[in-house]
Amino acid sequence: MSTRATLRRRARGLSLRLRLMLGAGGLAVLFMLALLPALRGAFVIALEQVIEKRLAADAAALVSAVRTDNGRLALPDKLPNEEFDSLDAKLLGFIYDRDGTLIWQSRSALDEQVSYLPRYDGSGHEFLRIADARGQAFFVYDVEVDLLRGKSAAFSIVTMQPTRDYEAMYNGFMRQLYLWLGGALLVLLGLLWFGLTWGFRSLRGLSAELDEVETGSRASLSEHHPRELLRLTGSLNRLLDSERQQRERYRHSLDDLAHSLKTPLAVLQSVGEVIATQPQNREQSQVLQQQVERMSQQIGYQLQRASLRKSGLIRHSVRLAPLLDTLCDALDKVYRDKQVQVLRDFATEQQLPMEQGALLELLGNLLENAYRLCLGQVRVSIRQQGRMLELCVEDDGPGVPADQRERILRRGERLDAQHPGQGIGTAVVKDIIESYGGELLLEDSELGGASFRVRLHD
Repeated sequence: MSTRATLRRRARGLSLRLRLMLGAGGLAVLFMLALLPALRGAFVIALEQVIEKRLAADAAALVSAVRTDNGRLALPDKLPNEEFDSLDAKLLGFIYDRDGTLIWQSRSALDEQVSYLPRYDGSGHEFLRIADARGQAFFVYDVEVDLLRGKSAAFSIVTMQPTRDYEAMYNGFMRQLYLWLGGALLVLLGLLWFGLTWGFRSLRGLSAELDEVETGSRASLSEHHPRELLRLTGSLNRLLDSERQQRERYRHSLDDLAHSLKTPLAVLQSVGEVIATQPQNREQSQVLQQQVERMSQQIGYQLQRASLRKSGLIRHSVRLAPLLDTLCDALDKVYRDKQVQVLRDFATEQQLPMEQGALLELLGNLLENAYRLCLGQVRVSIRQQGRMLELCVEDDGPGVPADQRERILRRGERLDAQHPGQGIGTAVVKDIIESYGGELLLEDSELGGASFRVRLHD
């Protein structure tokens, strides 16, 4: 069962052109295998017809040479076909009477031990194969003669030739047949591969347009494709338009929600400040302000979580260096007293497969956490592992206790107000990474602090 499943997985990994080529090649091989016995049978039939005609001509030569004298058979000393008179010849001649008694045989048949009994049944002639006592096979042509040179006579004129004389011709033909069919199969496979390559040009064009759509350089697919693909391209274009419109509606809805919540929160905030002016209500005012702040954080978190999602069809790619410059400039001003040194270990043109807003939010949270906890050094590095990109943000701070790492990275666990030092940003980072099909790892850094590793598929 596992072997069958492995074969199915391998078959799914094959390209469409290779699958079609394997199917067409298999059919071509089966066709050649079916054609082989048909050609061989046709050659054998044609060969036997030639042999029959030749033996018939030799029998006719004997008939023309036969004389009858008072019902007795007489043949001249020198026959028309000299092969009948040669001991080394392979052409044998026999004459039988109506009762099947041998009354004459050619000189070439004296050393042969052929046991043949003709059937004088009025059928005219027959062509068949027989074997002698030593197992040697012969082609036999038997013709019945009822009237010879105007005189009533009944004889069977038989001519024979060993089948081995034609075995070399048959074997040579079969060798040539195998070579020609093998060559024809190779040529056919080459033509099939060429035809499939030419036929798949339209699919390669569609694939190139899809790549342009994913990178954002094209808004939709063109209509310059075969009729069979137009329905597919039309469906994809409608899906692109629907996704684009949905994302716009989503952004507008989030903006409306944010604006609609700002006013009630501002009112609550001002009410808390008014209440705080009264000493007897100071404690209730602090509770109110804490809850308002918590509500504001949760609303901001949910808005970020909803908006920073990977798009379904469009694949974005953003340069890391400019974004890092922007974030570091802002954080250097906030943590001016620390004089943080940011080490960079990646190529200047390095890009990450994410939307700019998502990468800005992810990297901003990780860098803010590193700036806040480091002693003075932060390192940002990129490692390429096959089709996997690993973004690593490290610091030289106290690190994260081993018993806290699993809780920080556990799905749905947010160490915000209840666990100082880890705000809502870690949950946002994890949600963004998961929306891109990646993973977040937390380890010890060589610098001495924490190392947040983000793994993304390129």
